[in-house]
Amino acid sequence: MQKLITILFKVPELQRKILMTAMFLAIYRIGFYIPLPIIDQSALESWQKMISQGATGKVLGTVAMFGGTQIGMSTIFGLGIMPYISASIIFQLLASVVPSLEAMMKEGESGRKKINEYTRYAAVFLCLFQSAMWVNYIMTLENGFVYTAYRTGWNSFWWGTVCVLVMTAGTIFLMWIGEQIDEYGIGNGISLLIMAGILARMPNALIDLYNNSTTELNPSREGQYGIITIVVLVALFVAVIVGVIAITESQRRIPTQSAKHVRGRRVYGGTRQYLPLKVNQAGVMPIIFASSLLMFPYFLLSSIRNSTRTWLNSDNAWLSGIANLFGEASDAFQKQGYAYTLCYIALIYFFCYFWTAITFNPKDMAENLKDYGSFIPGYRPGRRTADYLEKVMLRITYVGAAFLSLVAVIPSVVSGLLSVNYTVASFLGGTGLLIVISVCLDLVQKIDSHLIMRNYTGLMSKR
Repeated sequence: MQKLITILFKVPELQRKILMTAMFLAIYRIGFYIPLPIIDQSALESWQKMISQGATGKVLGTVAMFGGTQIGMSTIFGLGIMPYISASIIFQLLASVVPSLEAMMKEGESGRKKINEYTRYAAVFLCLFQSAMWVNYIMTLENGFVYTAYRTGWNSFWWGTVCVLVMTAGTIFLMWIGEQIDEYGIGNGISLLIMAGILARMPNALIDLYNNSTTELNPSREGQYGIITIVVLVALFVAVIVGVIAITESQRRIPTQSAKHVRGRRVYGGTRQYLPLKVNQAGVMPIIFASSLLMFPYFLLSSIRNSTRTWLNSDNAWLSGIANLFGEASDAFQKQGYAYTLCYIALIYFFCYFWTAITFNPKDMAENLKDYGSFIPGYRPGRRTADYLEKVMLRITYVGAAFLSLVAVIPSVVSGLLSVNYTVASFLGGTGLLIVISVCLDLVQKIDSHLIMRNYTGLMSKR
C-alpha cells in the first residue's frame, strides 16, 4: 500500500491532479457547515434527529443521496447538485425524442457544448423552483428551525428571497467545481461530488453501529446489535461489494470478425475481435428514477389522508371507508412494506428496459459494424445483426434489472428483519453503495491510465 502511494506521488502531473481534486472536495464539504442566515442551528439539529427515523426522513434521505447533500438541506449548498442532475436527465431523454436535439448530439463536440449550455440554464430554473419550495416549507413548518423574526410580514418575503438566491448560487458554484475537477483534477467531477456526499454519512452510521453494539448473543435491550447481527452485517457488506463490482464489470462479449481485404500481395483484416455489451447497461439510473417516482404516492396519499381526516368521525360509512383506504395506502408506502417493495422492483425493471432502449441502439451499432467491414459470424450484416443484438441485450438486461432490484431492496429487508437502523442498513446496498463503487472503479481506471502511460505499474495490474 505504501508503495502504491509513493508511485502516485512520483508522477508530478498525477500528484497535481489528485491534490486539486482533494482541495475542491474539501471546499464542497465546508459549504455544508455554513447554514442559511434564517436558521436556528440547535433547532435544526433536533429536527434532523427527530425526522431521520420517520418516512419523511427516508424520502428526504433519498433526495439527499442523489444530490450529494443531507437531510435538512438548509445550508448554502443545501440543494447539492440534484438540479443539474435532473436537468441532464431531462435533456438526455429529450435528445431521443426531439429531432433537433438528436441532430445536435450527433454534431460532435460542438453539439454537446450547446446541450451542456442549455442544461446549465435549465438547472438554474430548477434551482430557483426547488429552493423556493424548500424555503417556503421550512418557513411554514410548525415548531420548525427558522427564527420567528424571519417568518412574519415583509421579513418573510425578503429573507426568503435571499435564501432562494443563496441556495441557487451554491448549486451553480458546485456545478463550477465539478467542471474544474473534470479539467484540472482527476475523475468525473459531478460523480465525485455525489460520492463525497454519500461517504460523509458513513461516520454517523458507524458511530450508531458502535454505540448500539453489544457482546451478547441475544441483546436484552431493544435497538442493540448482538454479535450474530454484527457478523451478518459485515458478511452482507462484503458480499454486496463483491457482487456490485462483479456485475458492474460484467460484459457479454459477442465475437465479431473483420472482412479480409487483398491489397497487392498482402491480405489485411480477417481478425477476430469482441463486441462488449455491459450486463448493467443502465447503470444506477433505474434506481434513481424508481425512487424518485415512488416519492409522489407517499406525499399524495398523505395529503389526501390529512385533508379527509375529518371524515373518519363522519356518520357516512362510505366516506369513512374511503378515508380509511387512503390512510392504509399511505401507511403502506410510509413503512416501505410489501406493496412499496413490489412497486419498487416493477419500476426498476421498467426503467432498466426504458433507459437501455434510449442509450443502446442496435440498428446504429449494426450499421457501424457494416461500415467498418466487420460482421458477427452466422448473421448477415444489417437487419439480422441488429435483431440479434437486440435479442441479446433484452436477455442480459433482465439479469441486470434483477441485480439492481436485489441491491435496491437489501437495506429495507435488513432493516426490517434484523431491526437495524435504516442509516446503517443503507450502506449494505441501495443507490449509495452502487454509486460509490462505480465512481471508485472509474477513478481507479483513470489513475491506472496515467500510470501506465508513464511506464508505471497500474493499481489494478497483476503483480
